[in-house]
Amino acid sequence: MKIEELDYELPPALIAQKPVEPRDSARLLVIHREDGRLEHRIFREIGDYLRPGDLLVANESRVIPARLFARKEPTGGKVEILLLRPVEEGLWLALTGGARTRVGTRLRIERAGEPTALTAEVVERRERGERLLRFSDDLWHWLDEVGVMPLPPYIHSSLDDPERYQTVYSRTPGSAAAPTAGLHFTPDLLIALRRRGVELAFVTLHVGLDTFRPIEEAEVEAHRIHSEWVRLSPEVAEQINRTKVMGGRIVAVGTTTVRVLETAARYGLFQTEEGTCPWRPLSPYEGFTELYITPGFRFRVVDALITNFHLPRSTLLALVMAFAGPELIRRAYAEAIRERYRFFSFGDACLIL
Repeated sequence: MKIEELDYELPPALIAQKPVEPRDSARLLVIHREDGRLEHRIFREIGDYLRPGDLLVANESRVIPARLFARKEPTGGKVEILLLRPVEEGLWLALTGGARTRVGTRLRIERAGEPTALTAEVVERRERGERLLRFSDDLWHWLDEVGVMPLPPYIHSSLDDPERYQTVYSRTPGSAAAPTAGLHFTPDLLIALRRRGVELAFVTLHVGLDTFRPIEEAEVEAHRIHSEWVRLSPEVAEQINRTKVMGGRIVAVGTTTVRVLETAARYGLFQTEEGTCPWRPLSPYEGFTELYITPGFRFRVVDALITNFHLPRSTLLALVMAFAGPELIRRAYAEAIRERYRFFSFGDACLIL
């Protein structure tokens, strides 16, 4: 696939700068893969398309205040840090911006422009520009004090309530960006879906670097995706298998959930050289994934997908095109632009059936 096939023209005014209130009042574009129909609804009406016995699977990862500000010692040059993930005790993988940060650079972490007792040393530079930082103290104890919510660079407005960049079911800290498809759910909507007979299960994927990195290769498939930590528990694997046996659908909330489920389908306990045996049940998985989904991919678990509108030339758009077909997604995005849908993290949603 050529990278140009992931391009589209988006008026800047359609990039959502603030989330809508309430969460479930976002618009919902329903995309029918079977016949190509498009329907315009409101997110709180999503239950009209879900059936008793369906299983919603969502990513419960919680965004950490992963944006830090620091100064180089002794020069005082400003450095911005975006934490990606902990590597081991005291060591974090991160991106740095601002003053050049060579190996050996010592950084003084700031809080509201004032120096703190916390420092970090650049101990390694990785091949794709990431830095390995060694902190002088347990960073988890400092994050709420020195960290800032890492909103995407295309959002230029401040966020009054940091919880608006968390899903209502977020539990496990670790993400550098929100799994945004889940931002539209409210507790009341989840309760209403349960009353309809729709079940709910949770997996974990800590969102990392590739949320911020566009595809730059001429061939989409030549891109190498960054590894992210995922977990599918034995209990949820059993719940998914039971749903499939009973004829229910697996409805993934977000592209991160898709990657967890399809990773487990390929690299779980029951494997052949081609992946997990298709006649065997889905099995648990915990570890890192570099699964990169592009058109032509064979989905083994996911039957329907809830997702937002994604950036051009992104791995997320490639995944959605793999699920629904490039032509249908191009037509759906063109329709969304004509109808003035709001795009990206705080934007509106799609339901792909």
